[in-house]
Amino acid sequence: MLRRIQFAIISIVLIVGAFSTGADFLFFLVYLGILVVGGAYVLTRFGLADLEAGYVVDGPHAHVGDTLRATYTVRNASRLPKPWLEVHNPTALPVPLPGRAIALGSRAERSWVARVPLTRRGHFRIEPMIIRTGDPFGLFESYASVGSPATLIVYPAVQPLPRWRLPSATLEGSKTSPERTIQTTAMVTSIRPYVTGDAYNRIHWKSSARQQELQVKEFDLEQTADIWIFLDLDAAVHTGGDDTATIETCVNVAAAIASRALAENRSLGFTAAGARVAVLPADRGPRQQQKVLQLLAAVEADGTMPLRELLVEGLPRLRRGMSAVVITPSLERDWIRPLTTLRGRGIGTTVCIVDPLAHDEATRGARGLEPVPAAEREDRSRAAKAQHYALAEYDLLAHVIRPGRALGEQIRSTGMAAAMVRR
Repeated sequence: MLRRIQFAIISIVLIVGAFSTGADFLFFLVYLGILVVGGAYVLTRFGLADLEAGYVVDGPHAHVGDTLRATYTVRNASRLPKPWLEVHNPTALPVPLPGRAIALGSRAERSWVARVPLTRRGHFRIEPMIIRTGDPFGLFESYASVGSPATLIVYPAVQPLPRWRLPSATLEGSKTSPERTIQTTAMVTSIRPYVTGDAYNRIHWKSSARQQELQVKEFDLEQTADIWIFLDLDAAVHTGGDDTATIETCVNVAAAIASRALAENRSLGFTAAGARVAVLPADRGPRQQQKVLQLLAAVEADGTMPLRELLVEGLPRLRRGMSAVVITPSLERDWIRPLTTLRGRGIGTTVCIVDPLAHDEATRGARGLEPVPAAEREDRSRAAKAQHYALAEYDLLAHVIRPGRALGEQIRSTGMAAAMVRR
């Protein structure tokens, strides 16, 4: 715009000077200016004619840490060259897709791949591709929009938990234990010769026909249990920022535990109370994992419901043989009492405490701020110790999660002495 104003002022001065003085040189400049402006307009007006363009993104889903690949293709179907084209995609991604300026000859084609790292979970919008051209003097510009907008869902990174064994109960399912059972389950592991007293419904007739003697099926007993995750999204208890925020660690813990449970063919339920309460009924399989990851990609620490109320409302959904997993940065103790009733109902409990003090210190260090004041650090440490004693009093399994370390090193089952908060 500034260049257009400057050019307009110069044009007016030349025209006035030419007609006032009648100088041939000034008229030559006026005619030259008209030719330049007209040529620039025509060049811009037809700069996007006979262009074919498009782009393709890898897929609608990805995980934090992955690389997004976008493939672009621009083709000039005209006999006239395109000396200057700018191609880019406006996005809401933390790292935007890089644009490119290209020149196309007569009936030429260009293709390239843009790569950007995905550093943050969430739902991001990718706008249509925009092609822009103009004249060399910057007087005119022309735009064209190609394609339709798309949504990219970036799931949280799923970290492995190789040293953690999920709570188990004797239920029918799909992960077996090595002990045999006289019960009929879905896990047929071997056959053996028939002995007196075996039930007829256990006879494997095909094997009996091949072996020319009766063969019966043997079953394994499965050690498994349904898992229900409770994720605390109360804004009053979360702290930190960026990658060292407690909400990010809570989401990563939930994603790791959910993926581990679903990989073992457990039935998984999920409850989180942010701006609204989200409840996923217990289910298993890849579809349930996609639902959980989509929910975790969008959650924020914007809730107002305390964890105690969330547990009081959600724990009645659990039945005997299930396990509750509570993920929270809260140092309060009032939410522990609802968990104490679960053991009598035959429900296991695991608590993942995301250390708010460690996350706050990590955020301050990353931003170059002063450390947490000594008085505040002492108060938080005292509250954490009191909470640990309260958990140990009721023999509640607990893991303390701190930033900067892999979850597989912090959430592990190496015996009750290492996994439980003791008195």
